[in-house]
Amino acid sequence: MINLTEKAAEKVKEIRDAEGLGEQGLRVRVIGGGCSGFSYDLFFEDETTDLDQTFESAGIKLYVDMMSFQYLEGVEIDYVEGLHGAGFKFVNPNAKSTCGCGSSFSA
Repeated sequence: MINLTEKAAEKVKEIRDAEGLGEQGLRVRVIGGGCSGFSYDLFFEDETTDLDQTFESAGIKLYVDMMSFQYLEGVEIDYVEGLHGAGFKFVNPNAKSTCGCGSSFSA
């Protein structure tokens, strides 16, 4: 299961509405790269495949491919604003370490 906090869900809805994307869901995936080995990637999408896991959290549909799911199971996605900017923050119980920027991890 992957969860969005209420604040993250509100931001997703705000962005989706501003872009005129209707009720598209959010694709959550892990890609190779970043200073720790893996990076998180988010984008809007309305199509899934038979190999996707589909969740709903705080009224947002979430799509995760099988490769990414092994790294994302149990993740909570939050939206934070602070002195260093604003963005989505991943709290990942599967990460062995994360980098200082918070956008990459090792497993």
